[in-house]
Amino acid sequence: MLEPGDDAPAFTLPNQDGEPVTLGELDSEYTVVYFYPRADTPGCTTQACSFRDDWDAYEEAGVAVVGISDDPVADLADFRDKYDLPFNLLSDEDGEVSAAYDSYGEKNVFGNQVTGVFRNTFVVDDDGDIVACYEGVDPENHADEILSDLGLA
Repeated sequence: MLEPGDDAPAFTLPNQDGEPVTLGELDSEYTVVYFYPRADTPGCTTQACSFRDDWDAYEEAGVAVVGISDDPVADLADFRDKYDLPFNLLSDEDGEVSAAYDSYGEKNVFGNQVTGVFRNTFVVDDDGDIVACYEGVDPENHADEILSDLGLA
């Protein structure tokens, strides 16, 4: 797992509208890069909506948020629209970026071994350094936890 102080792996991925989003080009003091397994599933919806519900605090503090999964762009567009999410969802269909963040691989889902995205989060500063890491996060209170850890709550 990556750790605070590590360089954040650079990436450019398509968002829910098919437009490229590049980590280093986001205009923010911090960027929350959160990885989630599947759009519009219960845990992933809870997590995304928690960021949405705290969006004013993130925006006021100048913190960008991007969610990354291996879903196709069309699924991300539907997910964003259905829940009125105010941040970009990025498609990493081949899992390459997720793997660079130690957030992709074999896992057990309901007794079956599958390959997919792990629920991990990284906070990256404007210099491209990782300042916080969260592995196997609780989707319900995660957005609040990050705000608190950054001293923004």
